[in-house]
Amino acid sequence: MEEKKKLEELKYQSGFGNHFSSEAIAGALPLDQNSPLLCPYGLYAEQISGTSFTSPRKLNQRSWLYRIKPSVTHEPFKPRVPAHKKLVSEFDASNSRTNPTQLRWRPEDIPESETDFVDGLFTICGAGSSFLRHGFAIHMYVANKGMKDSAFCNADGDFLLVPQTGRLWIETECGRLLVSPGEIAVIPQGFRFSIDLPDGKSRGYVAEIYGAHFQLPDLGPIGANGLAAPRDFLAPTAWFEEGLRPEYTIVQKFGGELFTAKQDFSPFNVVAWHGNYVPYKYDLQKFCPYNTVLLDHGDPSINTVLTAPTDKPGVALLDFVIFPPRWLVAEHTFRPPYYHRNCMSEFMGLIYGAYEAKADGFLPGGASLHSCMTPHGPDTTTYEATIARVNAMAPSKLTGTMAFMFESALIPRVCHWALESPFLDHDYYQCWIGLKSHFSRIDLNKTNVEPTEKEPGASE
Repeated sequence: MEEKKKLEELKYQSGFGNHFSSEAIAGALPLDQNSPLLCPYGLYAEQISGTSFTSPRKLNQRSWLYRIKPSVTHEPFKPRVPAHKKLVSEFDASNSRTNPTQLRWRPEDIPESETDFVDGLFTICGAGSSFLRHGFAIHMYVANKGMKDSAFCNADGDFLLVPQTGRLWIETECGRLLVSPGEIAVIPQGFRFSIDLPDGKSRGYVAEIYGAHFQLPDLGPIGANGLAAPRDFLAPTAWFEEGLRPEYTIVQKFGGELFTAKQDFSPFNVVAWHGNYVPYKYDLQKFCPYNTVLLDHGDPSINTVLTAPTDKPGVALLDFVIFPPRWLVAEHTFRPPYYHRNCMSEFMGLIYGAYEAKADGFLPGGASLHSCMTPHGPDTTTYEATIARVNAMAPSKLTGTMAFMFESALIPRVCHWALESPFLDHDYYQCWIGLKSHFSRIDLNKTNVEPTEKEPGASE
């Protein structure tokens, strides 16, 4: 009954990058200015900035929060005890290794002992440094209980959450989000949030970016429409908690380390807010894919949902790309992803279903990493099954699947525990070992082939 009531109260605002306004009590937003001498209802005005004050207007992100008590009202931060030893935000030889080998992990077990989102979060790989404001980290989480009397704040960067098992009920300073597998949520740097688990056990993926924010990719020749529509991104509406909350804990991630501070109230005491710096969610099933309609295979970048750009045009700090249900219609074309080596590095995850290029071994909740210039592509089973249908390539539809990729121009270092994990698939390379030579001096794609004269030294 309580969950039903919470769902009935849940409301969102539509749009990406909009300047939103929301108030839980009518008249709580000040009129005509941001910081009046006396705010309505005796609230405190507080700004949260996601960019420098002097960033160009089109890039500037900030919101004004009107709260019962300001967030500064807490005791000093102290190192969290016990320390979290599997979070990294500055990648070097002390905490991670380079490894060009194709890597794959089976799904991580969800623990039986009580574990919330913070304790269940661990880094797989990444590059750069949160201190230098350039880089990324890729984490996973496994949890079975909600955060109680505590909130998490990531001072290092933005979180992109991709739940794979179990819904996330996320309380933020701007309001509440319910995020199901097949949806994503972005919590910008600095926002305090708490995660409850309505379904109990939960597992998923997290991308973290330093010194940048996610934005929609340019559409270029596609035109005005397609891919992820701005109106399908949903921001929360104002909702607040009041009253004393003795011993409430703020857990702050700062330089990859965790610190805690005590306060006697909930951080979700924001009665009204306005701005364009805000948490949001998106349903991946609303993505409008574009695809090949005659021949050959489009690059995966055509399926980009969100991108965090670098200063170099067209080069991403991190792209979030999905492989959703869609029709395959290309003629005379090998339809699964082609074999390739890429100057970008690719981390893949599977939310549900099966991935078109891996018939076996790549499981929902699992992951793979193909680093810069490491060759990869369809496994042997997929390749052989595809070319066997050369005379029966009718249009077909991929259904019941949702895979994704975090792609970056930076070369990731892999954490020691990820390389030593019992879930690391040491036989991953075997999926390609069975690929055999189909080479023939007779081109089977041509008819009426004339016999060719045998070259000197050629074997029978």
